[in-house]
Amino acid sequence: MSSKYQSREIITKAICGKGRKFSTVTHTVTPPHKPTSILGAWIINHQYEAVAAGDGIEVIGTYDINIWYSYDKNSQTEVAKETVSYVENVPLSYLDSKHRASTVEVTAEATQEPSTVEASVSGDGRVIIRVEREFAVELVAETKLNVLVAPGGDEDKDFDFGSDDGDYEDLDPDLLDDEL
Repeated sequence: MSSKYQSREIITKAICGKGRKFSTVTHTVTPPHKPTSILGAWIINHQYEAVAAGDGIEVIGTYDINIWYSYDKNSQTEVAKETVSYVENVPLSYLDSKHRASTVEVTAEATQEPSTVEASVSGDGRVIIRVEREFAVELVAETKLNVLVAPGGDEDKDFDFGSDDGDYEDLDPDLLDDEL
């Protein structure tokens, strides 16, 4: 490196951690009547928040399970409702250890809302519900970036970053990066 360049530290907010977790969980609901058959099972009213927890992010939430079932030898129907609470620990697959812990903000997005994939009646009249859900999480914090600075370099030059009349029709769209 040439001696005319100097290094500067810039403090900025950046994504310093990311993670994703898919899970399948099982819930048991006991309806007031012994079910003959399950006519439908839905997850509604999903609410959640994210909190930092060690080397991961905890997603804390609730949802309602609604089970439409028949009973009394398929002569009656009813809907059983139950609210479920959960804590999902999502590990961070990427974590920049140089972030300032006092500035941490965490977010979570349900990339797959909780949904019922199977509902069945057990021998004792309970309903077993299998639910899938997936979350993507991010940890944003202040961190330091090191940049090279050329003292007195291009300070007096005017740069025009406006549109140019370049021809973009010959660009290959398959070479463009979707991750930008």
